[in-house]
Amino acid sequence: MGNFVLIPIFFLALLVLLMSFFVVKQQSAAIIERFGRFQSIRNSGLQMKIPLVDKIAGRVSLKIQQLDVIVETKTLDDVFVKLKVSVQYVIIKSKVYEAFYILDFPHEQITSYVFDVVRAEVPKMKLDDVFVKKDDIANAVKSDLQDAMLYYGYDIIKTLVTDIDPDSQVKAAMNRINASEREKIAAQFEGDAARILIVEKAKAEAESKRLQGMGIADQRREIARGLEESVEVLNKVGINSQEASALIVVTQHYDTLQAIGEETNTNLILLPNSPQAGSDMLNNMVASFTASNMIGEAMKKDNPKPKTKK
Repeated sequence: MGNFVLIPIFFLALLVLLMSFFVVKQQSAAIIERFGRFQSIRNSGLQMKIPLVDKIAGRVSLKIQQLDVIVETKTLDDVFVKLKVSVQYVIIKSKVYEAFYILDFPHEQITSYVFDVVRAEVPKMKLDDVFVKKDDIANAVKSDLQDAMLYYGYDIIKTLVTDIDPDSQVKAAMNRINASEREKIAAQFEGDAARILIVEKAKAEAESKRLQGMGIADQRREIARGLEESVEVLNKVGINSQEASALIVVTQHYDTLQAIGEETNTNLILLPNSPQAGSDMLNNMVASFTASNMIGEAMKKDNPKPKTKK
């Protein structure tokens, strides 16, 4: 009979002993209360408490945590914009008591400070400055939060402005402005390219004209040289210079007629082009040369050279 009484007592003692031990995970802390009053803070590992007297009031994480806060505010140029501010914070190991007992809702407290700082800083800036100076906004948030939350046992590791989202109409206008600027730059490049093309084309035409002029000059020079040689040949067979010149001109006349006749789709007409035109041209030229010589001889007789005194 006595053995049966000891068995329940044994199991009860074992249960009480098991209730005396508990485990605290790494990077966390447990708050122990005794009859509703703070007793101690237990860190990671196997811990012990008095059963039915001590209880675990709560556990807090000592890891770095992140809170994302979205704030809508207005810029200096009256543009509504939404900013996403990410706050990274951690409970200070030596201030677990303050973090657990003084501050009941840390997320709401941090959010309030973020709203207050952002809505104080952003209205001082234009929209473009908000994008450029987002680090300044983040630093201002961290500075104010650091001073305020340190009393409650929280350390602010870093704050980041991770997103800036203006109103949809403003974004559409900004995209149109950006597109217009790019089209303007593209038009300037196209204009520069067209101008360069025109200049280079003008240079090429000028060079072509220069070379063409040189070719014509060389052609005329060779023609003159050929005429000179032809006159010398005709003089050797007893034809004087005037008759030779007339003969060459008539020959060129017939050569021109032959060249025109070879072209089937030409609109060029050479006047005069009658059969006796060549003979008339030769006679006229010989007569004109003869008259010219006579006039020259007469002028020499009328104006003799003055005799020089010895």
